[in-house]
Amino acid sequence: MQPGYPAARIVAPTVAEHLAAHLHAARQRGSRDFAPQPDAPAIEALIDAAFWASLQREEGHAPRISLAFVPPEATGHAMVFAQSLPLGPRGLAKLAPAVERPGIHLGVWPDGDALRVWGTARTVPELAFVLEVVEPGLVVLKYRRGDELDKYGTIAVLQGDHVQVVDEKADSLPDCPALLTSLLGFDAPVPAVGPTGVLIQLAVSMRAHGRGGSLLLVPPGSDAWHHSASQPIPYRVSPFSDLADLLRAGEDEQARPAWREAFRRSVDAVAGLTAVDGATVLNERHELLAFGVKLVRRRGSERVEQIALTAPVVGNVAEVVDPSRLGGTRHLSAAQFVHDQRDALAMVASQDGRFTVFAWSPCENMVHAHRVETLLM
Repeated sequence: MQPGYPAARIVAPTVAEHLAAHLHAARQRGSRDFAPQPDAPAIEALIDAAFWASLQREEGHAPRISLAFVPPEATGHAMVFAQSLPLGPRGLAKLAPAVERPGIHLGVWPDGDALRVWGTARTVPELAFVLEVVEPGLVVLKYRRGDELDKYGTIAVLQGDHVQVVDEKADSLPDCPALLTSLLGFDAPVPAVGPTGVLIQLAVSMRAHGRGGSLLLVPPGSDAWHHSASQPIPYRVSPFSDLADLLRAGEDEQARPAWREAFRRSVDAVAGLTAVDGATVLNERHELLAFGVKLVRRRGSERVEQIALTAPVVGNVAEVVDPSRLGGTRHLSAAQFVHDQRDALAMVASQDGRFTVFAWSPCENMVHAHRVETLLM
């Protein structure tokens, strides 16, 4: 029998407190249909099983699994096993090939004194506690936020003995971008659409394609960003409004599966363009203006030499650093772009999964880089 995973025991009470806070906030806003909440011992057992399962191999492949703490009657499209299975690392690894596609969870629920796997579910109720095995030794703890596009809020990320707990108070910092505020908004579901909701979906899709990329959001009706782009711009387009047109649909239409699928495809198409060398440019109406843009320092502007760097993680301390600290050319170019175009926002995905949002901070009078990959896993 494998030893206990120390991080599970350490983080379980904190996760229980986070879930209790989400439950209280949901009740305050009038919601009534919630998933049952696990206690700290159940959370510890789930994390322990998920972590040790992540280190298993099945026919040479590392498992990718999503576990949801929920009874079958509270889920949608449930497939219930005739006999429930023990919640053990080897058993989870053996099941992994059947459930590794996105949107499929292994349902876990107490049976007597033990947690057991009862089957699979496609949908889970609001505030359901979910654990995702991402890669060997990496487990992400989440909860279902209740939006139409199935966004989950991150509670903590565990990688070996390194534990990162999301800081619920990070959205109260001065100059916090609306995108980060929405990602951190524990008191309400993340918006599926709208200005910040679209950026969240784009960020998730950019990170998912794994090639790295840059997305710039600029004011509509202004060509000022051209002064920060190498000329000629090779892939400039007449404003392409596919995403913007979808967002103009009414609430009834947006609730239809066909609209949601079209929205996902449009988001993925824009995010895919960010994999092309250079930056992709959208205006705040979500019209595509260009991609593959080579960024340059605006004429007459000084080189950006310092930026503020933070991450929405408990214990993180803001630093003032050289922008080269963040990565390569994409990060340097994005920092310089926001320094020169202070009403713009830049989002940069790294190939290794890091994700940074750059925005100008009037309070600090410098570019502020927010490392947000913990919120996008």
